[in-house]
Amino acid sequence: MKQYLLSIYQSEGGVPPGNLDEIMRELHVVNDEMRAAGAWVFAAGLNAPSTATVLRATGDDVLITDGPYVESKEYIAGFSIIRAADLDEALGWGSKVAMVLGLPIEIRPLEDG
Repeated sequence: MKQYLLSIYQSEGGVPPGNLDEIMRELHVVNDEMRAAGAWVFAAGLNAPSTATVLRATGDDVLITDGPYVESKEYIAGFSIIRAADLDEALGWGSKVAMVLGLPIEIRPLEDG
């Protein structure tokens, strides 16, 4: 089975509207469904982009800067790694996550190897 990255995008304005506790309960239900189906590999939420540190190789040195790599109105707020037989199955799981969160989900296959 291939593995897919489900990236959860959020506007810089903060948490999605509605009851966050209820949303998180519903997300746990979907994650449990994925676990039962053998699809769930890993999931995590991320802190705001302002907490990021960027490392950039410059010759023999590494430049370290605070803040996000790029300025954007949307950022990756969290992600899941799942196993799926094909893109259609991954889209099915991603659709369930999108319905619960009400946020855009980008699905990308991981490189084999």
